[in-house]
Amino acid sequence: MVDNLINERIAKKIANSGLCSRREAERLINNGCVKLNGNVIKNCNINVTTKDIIEVNNQKLKAKEKVRLWLYYKKKGFLVTTKDTQGRPNIFDEIKLKVNKRLISIGRLDFNSEGLLLLTNNGDFARKLELPQNKFQRTYKVRIFGTINNKIKDQLKNGIKVNSIKYKPIELELEEEKGKNRWLTMRLYEGKNREIRKIMDHFGCTVNRLIRISYGPFNLKDLKPGQLTELKYKNFNKLLKS
Repeated sequence: MVDNLINERIAKKIANSGLCSRREAERLINNGCVKLNGNVIKNCNINVTTKDIIEVNNQKLKAKEKVRLWLYYKKKGFLVTTKDTQGRPNIFDEIKLKVNKRLISIGRLDFNSEGLLLLTNNGDFARKLELPQNKFQRTYKVRIFGTINNKIKDQLKNGIKVNSIKYKPIELELEEEKGKNRWLTMRLYEGKNREIRKIMDHFGCTVNRLIRISYGPFNLKDLKPGQLTELKYKNFNKLLKS
């Protein structure tokens, strides 16, 4: 009885069912694909309870699933989307051969990047881990062609604007150097589109390899390219409270 009184935004409830991300849930609502108690709605801010009946594309919404998380080593040359007019390979076609479940990516890696990608069955959990204000640090190993000095390092530490886009502070460590190629370690707290590549290009450097090695408390460790493993982590609720 008490549970019936708990209010939850309808987009959040759809995302928590594992059907899709919250952003996708909002798109479905705006497009008139969602019914609440038999009526089509287009308002993402409606609150619902466990008494309410929700349908998405005329299918009754399933009960909320337990939060699950997978670690995946995304290979270079794969997209983190199923929407591509060029027909390029995507990770979800690879993953569905291993897990018979619709998974949601937590953030993205571009086509030419590789490394750790988190996947979940819970759209709200994905959103929580993506939001910059929740301060989940992303760490990357980056190989560049060009020169980076301490002056550039200091600029990044204070945040930078490139082509009218403002980027939050980035920690940069200079690693191994071989001729014009140099390895860097970069740590940031947001994931704007092709952020590292655009910033390096701004300083006259070309990124020729980019590997994400960690995301928050989760690490790439010994994962091999293309490998997917479910993480038995006990503190998901703690992460969701952030």
